[in-house]
Amino acid sequence: MTTRKRLPPRRQQILDFIQTFIAENGIPPTVRDVQRACEISSTSVVDYNLKVLKRDGYLNRRPDTARGIELLDETGQPVSNAPRVQIIGAIAAGQPIPVFSTEGAASSEEFDTIEVPPELPRRHGKLFGLTVNGTSMIDALIDDGDVVIVKPGMEAVNGEMVVAWLRDEEEATLKKFYLEGDQVRLQPANSQMNPIYSSADNVEVRGKVVTVIRKFA
Repeated sequence: MTTRKRLPPRRQQILDFIQTFIAENGIPPTVRDVQRACEISSTSVVDYNLKVLKRDGYLNRRPDTARGIELLDETGQPVSNAPRVQIIGAIAAGQPIPVFSTEGAASSEEFDTIEVPPELPRRHGKLFGLTVNGTSMIDALIDDGDVVIVKPGMEAVNGEMVVAWLRDEEEATLKKFYLEGDQVRLQPANSQMNPIYSSADNVEVRGKVVTVIRKFA
């Protein structure tokens, strides 16, 4: 592998933009995307800088496609283009557990991440992941150890799978949400388990599940 050199500011700006664009969109930018975002005078200047970045081991380029930029890691291997979501904690799919926070990304703690399909962040925006503890959602094909990908939010309609926070108990659970008058039914997807009933003012929706990443996928 070619030893990487310290980049001048313009080249670092281009590389940073490519990394951010791929993380947010799941696909590489075009040369014109780079030109516009980095306010470069012409595509030929972008092309020159990309050639230098390729020479120095930061990326590859496929000449047969407009989005042919491929980032390389420090060993010279391709970096996955798939966006990644932080796994900020665990969530109970069974009895509620008192371990949950959507504020994890704001702290200095390091979190694991997981790859998600590119269309998810494009469609839903900011997302976070939670590792599932328990089997109360097994009939919805969510098993112990899977990771649910969640869109933060405080609203839900009946039948949606949500991360629910029980205020008085200071506990969280993963269930299907049903508002029934002045109470909420948190319904498991497991015929062997009973629903949780709570007053509506005691239940706070923290987010809705948009997909599940299975542990053996």
